[in-house]
Amino acid sequence: MQYLKRILQLTYCLYALIVFAIFTIFAAIALIFLLPFDKQKLATRIHKVCRYWGKCWYLFTGLQHQEIFEAVHNFNRPHIFVANHNSYMDIPPIVMLKHQPIRPLGKFESSKIPIFGWIYKAAVIMVDRSSPEQRAKSLRNLKAALHKHISIFIFPEGTFSMTSQQPLKSFYNGAFKLAIEMQVPIQPILMIDAVDRMHFDSVFSLNPGKNRVVYLTTVEVTNYKMEDIDILKEKVYQMMDEGLRRYRNYPNNI
Repeated sequence: MQYLKRILQLTYCLYALIVFAIFTIFAAIALIFLLPFDKQKLATRIHKVCRYWGKCWYLFTGLQHQEIFEAVHNFNRPHIFVANHNSYMDIPPIVMLKHQPIRPLGKFESSKIPIFGWIYKAAVIMVDRSSPEQRAKSLRNLKAALHKHISIFIFPEGTFSMTSQQPLKSFYNGAFKLAIEMQVPIQPILMIDAVDRMHFDSVFSLNPGKNRVVYLTTVEVTNYKMEDIDILKEKVYQMMDEGLRRYRNYPNNI
C-alpha cells in the first residue's frame, strides 16, 4: 500500500510539473505582447498575468487559495508584506493575492531557470548579493516600486525555517528599516498550509489541498524611528509567532 501511495504521489507531482511548464509558456507568450506597451501600467499587467497563471495552475492541480482577514486591510495603499517561509509553496500565493499589485523580492539565481526565469525577472525585484553595488541597486528598485504605490513582498527570515519546534527563524532588518525610511506600513501575513502542500525536504512531496493566507493587523510605522528597528521587528515577529501557533500545532512558547 505504501509503495502504491508513493507511485501515485510521484505521478501527481510529474503531472503538476508538466502543467506548471505549460502555463509558464503561456504566461511568457502573454508577457511578450505586454512588455512593449504602456510602461506606466506594466507592473499591474505583469501581476495580472502571474495571477491568472497561478489560478490556472491551482485549478488543474487541485490546489485551493483562501484568504483570511483577521483585520481590515486598506488595498489602496502600498504595503511592505512580510510572511513566514518554510516551503516553495509559499511563493504561488503571492501572485494569488488579487487585490493589489505586489513585487516580491526574489533571489537572482532563480532568474536563470529557462522560460520561468524570464517571467521571474519581469515579476520580481531581484536581489543579487554578489556586490555592494548590486545590493544597492535592489534597494533602489524596492524604493521605486513603493514610490509608484506598488506593494513589495519580503520573507524577513531570508530562507526556509526548517523546524517543527519553532514557527519562525530570526528576522533580518531589511524590511523594517525600509518601512521606517519610506514610512510605509507593514502587512504581516501567514502562510498556513504551504509546508503541508509541499514539504521543504522535496519538491516531490507536492499534494493537492488548501493553501491559506492569513492577513494579520497592519502595523503602522509613523511613530517609529531608525533607532526603533529592533522594537518594530520584535513586534511583527511576536504577532506572526502567535498567529502561527494559533493555526498550527507548535509546542507551547516557553
